[in-house]
Amino acid sequence: MPIKISQQFDAGAIEVVRADDPAAIDLNIRKDSHADIVQWFYYRVQGAQGTPLSMNFLNAGSAAYPDGWKDYQAVASYDRDSWFRVPTTYDGKTMTINHTPEHDSVYYAYFEPYSWERHLALLDNAQLSPLVKLVDLGSTIDGRDLNMLVIGDPEAEQKVWVIARQHPGETMAEWFVEGFVEALLDPANPFGRQCLNEAVFYVVPNMNPDGSVRGNLRTNAAGANLNREWLNPTMERSPEVFLVKQKMHEIGVDLCLDIHGDEGLPYVFVAGSESLPTFTADQVEAQQYFIDNFLIASPDFQDEYGYGETPYTDETLTMGSPHITHAFGCLSLTLEMPFKDNANDPDPEVGWNGARSAELGKAILQPVLQSLLAQQ
Repeated sequence: MPIKISQQFDAGAIEVVRADDPAAIDLNIRKDSHADIVQWFYYRVQGAQGTPLSMNFLNAGSAAYPDGWKDYQAVASYDRDSWFRVPTTYDGKTMTINHTPEHDSVYYAYFEPYSWERHLALLDNAQLSPLVKLVDLGSTIDGRDLNMLVIGDPEAEQKVWVIARQHPGETMAEWFVEGFVEALLDPANPFGRQCLNEAVFYVVPNMNPDGSVRGNLRTNAAGANLNREWLNPTMERSPEVFLVKQKMHEIGVDLCLDIHGDEGLPYVFVAGSESLPTFTADQVEAQQYFIDNFLIASPDFQDEYGYGETPYTDETLTMGSPHITHAFGCLSLTLEMPFKDNANDPDPEVGWNGARSAELGKAILQPVLQSLLAQQ
């Protein structure tokens, strides 16, 4: 059959310029649905078994993060369960994937997707535990459910929040949450057991359901970058942040982790709230204590490479982590994982992927526990 390229599925996103010649397929990365953000792609190719494909992304050089293509390898899958890296080059303008599919149907994506169905399964499976209550916070602009997992005793003194996928194309964030929740609920995991002795956990696995299904990298159905909406969110533009922030003020926050992915840096790192003028010496110490324990807990984490010192600006309090530190006086960190690979321990076949993100989610329980104990 002739080659067919499609994108009409959960998180699908591509524009086909021409596909009449397998050796010269021209594509454009589609913009976010309501914003001029070009980066996320996810599409299916049929009819190319055994045929060498050369797929040129003509507008890669005008992407939101063109440095993200340097040393980058796209991911592919035949079954949407097992994903592997495929040869990818970038000349400063055009990105090209060269691959010969072994089967008639193959998927290509920016990073291993985390589907809406898997998101629902994560919630449904978690609620089966007697330790979990599934809470509906409200609805998104497209009418999807914004759900939260309450794990542990709501009467616990310490309140820990974990939010993920404010930027929906950063799918590694929900893979991380999947591992985190699994470890927290595993009766054989001593860190999970002890964490639940010390605190209750409020987990929002997907802060941006609409952007996730629409195939956006960074924005919701209104074109809002949720991680710039925390100062003045509204139900019209950013209901996801409005509803979560409202619940945070109702419950309180003693520790918060905001989970993300970084397009350019091939490392796992955290960004703190040290740019706040009100950041105290005690907060500096608490942040460093968490980092030191995380370095012990996971060799995938490092503190040499990251965003470095960033000055305080009018934008600072619009972002989740510094806003939460400012509002609650607590430790709040943004965790970043790579779209590429972990340069400190690369895996040429799969790069950084969902499984490794999930393992990092499990490993972070150790520094979380140490920080909870230190706050007593």
